[in-house]
Amino acid sequence: MPNPSHDTCHSLTATVAVGCSPLGDQMVARQLADELGLRWLGVVKPKQVREFPVLLYMDDEGLALQLTGKGAPGPVRAEFVTGKMGYRREHGGGTGQLVARAVGLQKTRAQLHVLDATAGLGQDAFVLASLGCRLTLLERNPVIHALLADGLARAALNIDCAPLVAQMQLEAGSSIGWLENAGRDAADVVYLDPMFPHRDKAALVKKEMQVFRQVVGDDDDSEQLLAAALACARYRVVVKRPRKAPAVAGPEPTTRLEGKSSRYDIYSIKALPA
Repeated sequence: MPNPSHDTCHSLTATVAVGCSPLGDQMVARQLADELGLRWLGVVKPKQVREFPVLLYMDDEGLALQLTGKGAPGPVRAEFVTGKMGYRREHGGGTGQLVARAVGLQKTRAQLHVLDATAGLGQDAFVLASLGCRLTLLERNPVIHALLADGLARAALNIDCAPLVAQMQLEAGSSIGWLENAGRDAADVVYLDPMFPHRDKAALVKKEMQVFRQVVGDDDDSEQLLAAALACARYRVVVKRPRKAPAVAGPEPTTRLEGKSSRYDIYSIKALPA
């Protein structure tokens, strides 16, 4: 489990509590609350919780993040077996997918070691694992880390997903600290998807983003993270950004790939092996 900073702990204790449904594993949920230093509410209904805006909630489907109060959207999970990720695993676009092209999978047959230094819910990492990459995942926010660990553990029990999860290693701690300690060539590609500081609340349409804003906030050290990544990657660093957002402060990207809503800034260090 990550070791959050004092400021992170203070913010989380005021924002997030841990609860459980009648069908959830109360013992596991309470232990998680103790590990994270968060208030344990016991068996509750998320829409009836008023004193905390976000609930880390254990039910019969696993661990979820849930906005509380009347009219709140449904739970957010790290889900790889069913739903969007299950469909993408079975019907995805292979190495033609934008994230795969950004990492460089169309240019090499080598198995790349990709370090996802802002893992979040692990969706991009799972896509890259399904395309043959070996992944190291770092997520410094302890609540999101717990959510991702739960999703990977459940996926490891699925016969189709287990081989992919075996290619993904979730690590604890600060990404910047990990990169600085790892040294040059610690990963073939370093992948970054820092939280962009949106100020327009109307843009927060996805429930995942609504919850992340409450729990994670903005990544104000993106420039330092990019510098650490450039000192660590063997072949390239890839930074995912909203399509119209400015690049992270620092050197100019070597090239860019643009999609409908997002783009990938690519910082090439040397050519990928053929």
